[in-house]
Amino acid sequence: MQSRNPVLNRIDSQSTSDSGFAYDEGRTAYQQAGVTTLQSTATEPGDATAGPAVTLHDVIVKTGINFVVLVLAAVVGWQLAPTMPWITWVAMFVGLGLGLANTFMRSIKPPLVLAYSLAEGIFLGGISWWYDWLVRQDNPEYTGLISQAIIGTFVAFGVMLVLYTTRIIKVNGTFMKVMMVALISYALIALASLIAALFGVGGGWGFYGVGTLGLLLCAFGVLLAAFTLNLDFAAIEQGIRMGLPERESWRMSFGLLVTLVWLYLEILRLLALVALSRD
Repeated sequence: MQSRNPVLNRIDSQSTSDSGFAYDEGRTAYQQAGVTTLQSTATEPGDATAGPAVTLHDVIVKTGINFVVLVLAAVVGWQLAPTMPWITWVAMFVGLGLGLANTFMRSIKPPLVLAYSLAEGIFLGGISWWYDWLVRQDNPEYTGLISQAIIGTFVAFGVMLVLYTTRIIKVNGTFMKVMMVALISYALIALASLIAALFGVGGGWGFYGVGTLGLLLCAFGVLLAAFTLNLDFAAIEQGIRMGLPERESWRMSFGLLVTLVWLYLEILRLLALVALSRD
């Protein structure tokens, strides 16, 4: 089985054999780019020992740690957003920088992965507050936007995990090619939308705010982010089977977290636009 997880791309440079695959996660404020190869090895050049091999338990534990840090930071970000709105955007750029660092470094650094979770948590808390405030300005009685986005993220994760583990979705060559084309296309659309938003298109939402077309584009973004989880699952499964060192569990959990953050933001935007489009 092959994998297309860009945040695992440094595993490529540690390896010496069979090529795998890579994908990129297109985003506006949370955007990354890269197409790489996943190859097998358990050591870096110069490593005296690889240590114990990574297990699924390792990945689950590291993902849990990162998730707890992210949630706690999101609470802080939500509280600070009304009085310190600038901190949301500072956290966004810090998170982007840390995300790129974790993606391209040869040896994964757990403190940097945790720092990414912290920064992204503050950003998510702040941007969630902003979306909630925006919707309430239009409809003061509207409630539940954030809880719906959180539930939607967990449901999408659960559904994709079941579809992957039961092999209803098969991460094969055809799936990878389709996902690569879709991800690159969506990244270009998102970039064009961001530029259009600067000129007031869609009421500042860019292409996403252009009526039914915008809602369909949002829905496509949600589906694309959800299906990208299958690529993360495949990357993790392949890494475990190849016997990569235990420290790579941090990179695997980081990759999964990146996709979950992207998925949450896509769902949040879709729900906000649906709420704002109501009479």
